[in-house]
Amino acid sequence: MSKPDLSVAIQDYVKEIYKLQSSGKRATTTAIAKTMGVAPSSATSMLKKLAVLGLAEHAPYRGVELSEAGTKIALEVIRHHRLLEQYLAETLGLPIDALHDEADRLEHVISEELEARIDEQLGYPTHDPHGDPIPDAGLNVDRTALRSLETLAPGEVATVRRIPDGDAPLLRYLAELTLVPGSRVTMRKSEPFGGPITVDLDGSKHAISRELAERIGVSD
Repeated sequence: MSKPDLSVAIQDYVKEIYKLQSSGKRATTTAIAKTMGVAPSSATSMLKKLAVLGLAEHAPYRGVELSEAGTKIALEVIRHHRLLEQYLAETLGLPIDALHDEADRLEHVISEELEARIDEQLGYPTHDPHGDPIPDAGLNVDRTALRSLETLAPGEVATVRRIPDGDAPLLRYLAELTLVPGSRVTMRKSEPFGGPITVDLDGSKHAISRELAERIGVSD
């Protein structure tokens, strides 16, 4: 079963299921419906279709797991999406908050030949502008674990490697703070009982929520 034979909706579902699984979360019907922006009944109907196609196994109350075929399709779509984001940023200069939606529109329609040309022109990038790993031509993915920003101790310095994707207003906010991949960040203060953290970026101090900090990946 090749990817072009599948509807855009099916490709989107396997992509989001993969992303849930790779983040360590259970791909429950509720979680899938939320990330897809649909009613649980609609998600249930699609999950049954994925099971019939051999792309996923759905057990009531236990969630969904992609099959080998489903995982391959998910990685192909993700490779297209993240290569497109890198191309749009590096070649056309699109701002970081505009990349996700544009790549979403194009990821299902580019050919494998164009994908290979983009990859070659960009020098075979390993990560997209948000810091997410780009599956290579063999669909292998860099699974290097990152720390979350909120785990830094006061005075500790780290490099931002990954930021949340898909929320344009949030990405604009992070860009304004220069809290983007490649930036150096210093933890200044971490409030107790789940309070906000204060970080130093380019000599300016900023307070951000702990929830957001947990979604930002850093390394030494």
